[in-house]
Amino acid sequence: MAESRFSKRALALSARAGVKLIPRLPNGLKRLISGGRAITIDGNTLDPSIQAMLVAQRAIGMTSLAVPGDPIATRRQNREATASLDEPDVHAAHIEPITIPGPAGTIPARHYRPADDDPAPLLVFFHGGGFVFGDLETHDSACRLICRDAGVHVLAIDYRLAPEHKAPAAAEDAYAAYLWAREHAAELGADPDRIAVGGDSAGGCLAAVVTRLARDAGAPLPALQWLIYPVTDLRGGTTSRTLFADGFLLTKRNMDWFERAYVDGSGLDVTDPQVSPLLADDLTGLSPALVVTAGFDPLRDEGEQYADKLRAAGVTVDARRMGPMTHAFLNMNALGGQVSRCNAEMISALRAHLVRS
Repeated sequence: MAESRFSKRALALSARAGVKLIPRLPNGLKRLISGGRAITIDGNTLDPSIQAMLVAQRAIGMTSLAVPGDPIATRRQNREATASLDEPDVHAAHIEPITIPGPAGTIPARHYRPADDDPAPLLVFFHGGGFVFGDLETHDSACRLICRDAGVHVLAIDYRLAPEHKAPAAAEDAYAAYLWAREHAAELGADPDRIAVGGDSAGGCLAAVVTRLARDAGAPLPALQWLIYPVTDLRGGTTSRTLFADGFLLTKRNMDWFERAYVDGSGLDVTDPQVSPLLADDLTGLSPALVVTAGFDPLRDEGEQYADKLRAAGVTVDARRMGPMTHAFLNMNALGGQVSRCNAEMISALRAHLVRS
């Protein structure tokens, strides 16, 4: 038993070292490690660094983002995975823990301050994780990168997670955090007139929901909604959910479990706009949107459908597909190459939109 545990740990350490080495390898060698062939689906070719990383993760038994049915193991696995991709050399000028009053108690948050002393825009950021996992640590490296490269304040929100807290708990926390940020932006050193909301995956869903809740309540709208491969329709049924149901980090089995954990027993249906913003009857009058999707992501099509529906409702939309990427590429910047270029593009677009707002 002890020998088995030692072997698993040695393999895990080897795989982690492999992830750190991936950016230094030529693409041909990455392909060779990955079986010698490029993967092209639906007109997109998978980034070779991500392909090699997937092989390394499978070597240690990580075949997807979740351990369905076990939120504790899922959270532990993702903390370890994101730690292996941390970029310690990416710095914000100042990082400070904050607590925000919420509808069910205090909400932990973290404020990342950019180097410029002039009031800069503020991004209220909601992490991804299927509403089940993710926290301030899993997205710390990503938030530092956004803060540094976009030159914006980032307020990362540690909202309540399922299955312990059913829908719409996450959305309630996210909306409370947004309203708090509006009231306290000046105290944070940010520009109160340029407050955006954003997030990846489930966090993108929350950013979309917060924007609509603000409109419906007559509250000031975010300057921008930045939706990174967002969940928008829990019913599923898109082509991309079928094409990428397995083998590209986020799987159908993961998504089915996330949906059950978040919605079952909540009193909400999967068609409720609080969990499926694509299904809202009215999207008029919402904030401009920067919508980013990934070519190898099961959520690709519903993100693009949401961009199309926003545009049809008269909302200004900047929609960008990062063809070689999988879900969660925001957390993979350490892989370099196309991953870093895609992150740089969308962070640069965020900065440009907020400068104009």
